[in-house]
Amino acid sequence: MHQTDLSATRSDMDGKGLRIGIVQARFNPSITAALAKACSDELHGLKVAAEDIQHVQVPGALEVPVALQAMAQTGHFDALIALGCIIRGETYHFELVANESGSAITQLALDHGLPIANAILTTENEAQAIARQHDKGRDAARVAVEMALLMKTLT
Repeated sequence: MHQTDLSATRSDMDGKGLRIGIVQARFNPSITAALAKACSDELHGLKVAAEDIQHVQVPGALEVPVALQAMAQTGHFDALIALGCIIRGETYHFELVANESGSAITQLALDHGLPIANAILTTENEAQAIARQHDKGRDAARVAVEMALLMKTLT
């Protein structure tokens, strides 16, 4: 059995030449802006060139999959990143938005054979979101680069 092992490159991933698309929901703007900054900073640290990153914004988490789909259909990207923040409220709306956006993102990745790092936070309150915004933004960038590199070895 041949095993592809990227563990040696995880700490030294090189995203040079990778094309990454980012879709950021504007709802909960201070949190999604922090997610986007952490994500962009990490992508640059991973050597993804600014001109190889396309960053768009949409109103909320339910609109993220539509923009991701449009990006995926171009065939231009090696990986995509979904950024957003859904904070539980008093109604069922939280579950609806969280479940539907997450399911749609997963289905898009499978349908297009394209890695999509899902960093749409789903938290009980704003404090939990703030506590996660920087780490999840960085994590999304690393997942996108790692998966894009893996996909290049598999296809």
